[in-house]
Amino acid sequence: MEVIITGLVLGGTYALVALGLNIQYGISRIMNLANGELLVAGGLAAFWFWTAGKISPMLTLIIVAPGAFVLNYLIYVIMLRPLVRRAKSQGELEVSSILATFGLAFVGVGIMLALVGGQYFSYSYLSRPIEILGSNYGLNRIIAFLAAAVMCGLVYLWLHRSRMGMSIRALAVAPDSAVLVGVNVERLSALAFAIGGAITAVGGALISTFLTLDPSSGVLFTLKALVIVIMGGVGDTRGTIIAALLLGILETFVATVFDPGLTLAAAYLLFVLVLLFRPQGFFGKPTS
Repeated sequence: MEVIITGLVLGGTYALVALGLNIQYGISRIMNLANGELLVAGGLAAFWFWTAGKISPMLTLIIVAPGAFVLNYLIYVIMLRPLVRRAKSQGELEVSSILATFGLAFVGVGIMLALVGGQYFSYSYLSRPIEILGSNYGLNRIIAFLAAAVMCGLVYLWLHRSRMGMSIRALAVAPDSAVLVGVNVERLSALAFAIGGAITAVGGALISTFLTLDPSSGVLFTLKALVIVIMGGVGDTRGTIIAALLLGILETFVATVFDPGLTLAAAYLLFVLVLLFRPQGFFGKPTS
């Protein structure tokens, strides 16, 4: 039971990492390789507010979320929208966006290195233990898990119960056909990219309460997010959540029963198996 609970908590953390990228890639069709750097930037913002003024990371979210939303909206409009308009196919857009956001990731790392140097940053917030079913877990991790559950639930309800969510799902499924039914593709793509970025930055602020970060650690989060998004199915929020939880349980089981050094190998073995036997992901539809 302890392995399952620890794995679910870890999986909730992974859901925070991957949900924003899933929205950006699944709806805006932008493979954002700077996703991890934005997550680290959200964690850095929470670190600054806590160390400078003892402002709770939970309150920091009020600043981080709209700030990241505006930043990502501007990035899409200024840098990515011209690529979308120029691309003659989805394949060309993916290649162009990968190259552009790969360069953007280096810009983000450079800015954070200029601000904090190459130092690690961490702080202690709600690090006291809490007992669940006879075992102790960090309160900050439990709060991050609950926040991930609430955030994923709200995003799912928004996508499936609101008119704008329905338009966004139509855009994700068939962007060319969405135009024919009056969907403003450019506006909704920019909005989805900005929302995905805001979710990623909020995840970074929450994760910073229990993980040590540094300006160059974003690439690890980007790779983990890519694995989860592809396993769950591109554009499928439900698949992202389930894939994140499964990955968290698998890594916890391997670390507990075998060796912590094998967790990364186990994660990528699962990824390879999904690519071999269900390349569209757990809930993705096979390409015709």
